Amino acid sequence: MGSYFKLTGILVNIPSLLAVQPKSKKTLAKSGVKNIVVVEGVRIPFLQSGYCLHGANSVCFHLLCRGLLNRTSVPRDVVDYIVYGTVIQEVKTSNVAREAALGAGFSDKTPAHTVTMACISSNQAMTTGVGMIAAGQCDVVVAGGVELMSDVPIRHSRKMRKTMLTLNRAKTLGQKLSLISKIRPDYFAPELPAVAEFSTSETMGHSADRLAAAFGISRLEQDEYALRSHTLAKKAQDGGLLLDVVPFKVPGKDTVTKDNGIRPSSMEQMGKLKPAFVKPYGTVTAANSSFLTDGASAVLLMSEEKALAMGYKPKAYLRDFVYVSQDPKDQLLLGPTYATPKVLEKAGLTMADIDVFEFHEAFAGQILANLKAMDSDWFAQNCMGRKSKVGAPPLEKFNNWGGSLSLGHPFAATGCRLVITAAHRLKKEGGQYGLVAACAAGGQVMMLHGLALFPLERGSNYISAPVSTMKSSPVTPGVGAPLKSRGTGCL
Repeated sequence: MGSYFKLTGILVNIPSLLAVQPKSKKTLAKSGVKNIVVVEGVRIPFLQSGYCLHGANSVCFHLLCRGLLNRTSVPRDVVDYIVYGTVIQEVKTSNVAREAALGAGFSDKTPAHTVTMACISSNQAMTTGVGMIAAGQCDVVVAGGVELMSDVPIRHSRKMRKTMLTLNRAKTLGQKLSLISKIRPDYFAPELPAVAEFSTSETMGHSADRLAAAFGISRLEQDEYALRSHTLAKKAQDGGLLLDVVPFKVPGKDTVTKDNGIRPSSMEQMGKLKPAFVKPYGTVTAANSSFLTDGASAVLLMSEEKALAMGYKPKAYLRDFVYVSQDPKDQLLLGPTYATPKVLEKAGLTMADIDVFEFHEAFAGQILANLKAMDSDWFAQNCMGRKSKVGAPPLEKFNNWGGSLSLGHPFAATGCRLVITAAHRLKKEGGQYGLVAACAAGGQVMMLHGLALFPLERGSNYISAPVSTMKSSPVTPGVGAPLKSRGTGCL
């Protein structure tokens, strides 16, 4: 393959992927509307599930918050609100944002709440912060997400739970012994968190396989795209471009300084893997799917007035966003196609105006299906009720530093990674506008597929804090220790 990849009929030269030329464009600033900016964003290294992160979500988040505050030198008492996302909640810390805020040393007078919206939970956290700043309720918000797939809560079976609750109400020894005698071996079988859609009973991998088949996307094309993701991520990592990553000290192990899921392979090796979901003839495999990941991310949002008054210069402006939902059975992963024209029209932009695209890569087939759908007049007219297609993002502007296939996908933390990566790419590549998209699972209550997109506009300047104030010591967890003895947990 060399340095070229052929994807859906397009020949892509990897070195050219960083050659986006700067353009002079109008600003999206509106008179009388607050400008909301990203001052900084950080994340701990995204690590393959089972590698090392065992502990409470709140610990990872509060240590990451310390890293964010230390990188920016922003005083804790300046933060007006904290909102965080998580998907698989730890029962003891159901409001992980509040527990983490207290652990990070924020004032107990600083409100915090937790949101959940599947894989776009941190997107929802960010847009919640955007809304609060726009409404004048806050000037400074910390938003983000955390997911630890290495330590998911595993419940007893329903029969065992029912028996234990009844046993707790039993008053006499005879009643208790009678209940205990009814316990059967199968009661002890654990109940793992569901990976299937609640509304359809189908895993997202099955949906991705069906989607790839519907759009005629071959196994070869999916493997080529996955290899592209890993190759670009490795190039970005080796080139020091992943500036949002902060070192993380793992208990009992060495400090982790980088994502550990980036593994450029070969088409030959990837081709040996068997289908992971639709067997034996499916095309979605472990190699062209995102993997279970531990990680946390956070961004510091401010009104532009507040940021400038404090001496910060924004990395990016958050301009517009939309959420859409589709049929969770057949359109579960097509959200980017439906939302892109809506958010562009809302912002008054076209695809040609966008310099940087950062889309969540749940599956290679999902990405390629969306690119085909976005470039299809037939799909636009017959499925979306539009006159014409919006057009597919050019691959030379698309996920140039890798994506979820290679970097990993901690469910509730990916959204912040996408936004801060887009901001860094705009600076590096001389662009002005960025578009971020992420698909998500159908909600159990709402029964929908959600998606959030941000048109980002690069800040006029980039530096958010003097380099001399940025620290580089690793984030170090100290579960159970008094706050004062945990060290700085800083960046």
